[in-house]
Amino acid sequence: MNTGYSRTKATQSKPIKIYNTLIEAGQNVVIKIPVGRIPSGNIISIRAHVYRGPRVGPCMVALGGVHGDEVNGVEIVRRSVEQGIFTHLHAGTVIAIPLLNVYGFINFSRDVPDGKDVNRRFPGNATGSLASRVARIFTREILPVIDFGIDFHTGGRGHYNYPQVRFTPDHLPSAELAKAFGAPFTIEGKPVKSSLRRTAVDLNKAIIVYEGGENLRFDEFSIQQGILGMKRVMQYKGMFTEAAPAEASKYFEHTSWLRSPRSGMFHWVKCSGEQVKKDEILAFITDPFGEERTQVKAKHSGFIIGHNNTPVVSQGDALFHIASNQKPRPKKRKL
Repeated sequence: MNTGYSRTKATQSKPIKIYNTLIEAGQNVVIKIPVGRIPSGNIISIRAHVYRGPRVGPCMVALGGVHGDEVNGVEIVRRSVEQGIFTHLHAGTVIAIPLLNVYGFINFSRDVPDGKDVNRRFPGNATGSLASRVARIFTREILPVIDFGIDFHTGGRGHYNYPQVRFTPDHLPSAELAKAFGAPFTIEGKPVKSSLRRTAVDLNKAIIVYEGGENLRFDEFSIQQGILGMKRVMQYKGMFTEAAPAEASKYFEHTSWLRSPRSGMFHWVKCSGEQVKKDEILAFITDPFGEERTQVKAKHSGFIIGHNNTPVVSQGDALFHIASNQKPRPKKRKL
């Protein structure tokens, strides 16, 4: 077992500090960090549950709700807190934040009320938009303390994601975390500019992204897979002694979207988690009058890691997210 933690770093026998609060080894505390007020005047705060084990070890953040409508991520961290998964750490520290984007959660929205995406505003700005302020608080109060983290997400706007972990290629600590997590699918993916994962990598701190389910819907399979994967990471890091069984993960280097050839009603016959072969029929697009039907075929072989659950689609809408180890050919430009 590789704990991934150097004893030359500051040891956990010393207190850590989050938002002017000192937390000693062996303590469990809840810290409320104010981020602003809603129009009614009520103060909205981020709640950070901090659990410290008795022995020296790494510090992990378990983060949900960066996008307010991605409730499976919120539930994974919330349920872990409720079930006491972090209360008996063998070593190290866990900072559990079930809900980062409180504004988006209240409004059933991916974003904050001003339309900004928190995960496109890192490292943030203390005097900027609401999204920038939330990102800045996390960057200032949490990132300096942690060694690594897991950021829990779901598919968005009617898209279902089969449980998967995404990690930053060419960053060994991230690759090791993803392997330890053991999700059904493990996928290489460069971090988006101004995202939490990009900011963390710039600080040489590994954060992997777990995706499972879709927005505004609970998916028990995705929730359970997220909890089990987090336990495996903690076990790998020497923080947790409970065994968490895992099946072999399928590893992919490339993904691509298969888009709708026309507008109409979307009827899939293949869904997330299934293997597909080139030219296999995956779905049909019909008109609402029963007069026309168009086949949707796979352009290459691979596994479906996400699919559209919307019954009505427009031409060009993303229908299937397919992963493979074959790099998709670039489209030829028409002259």
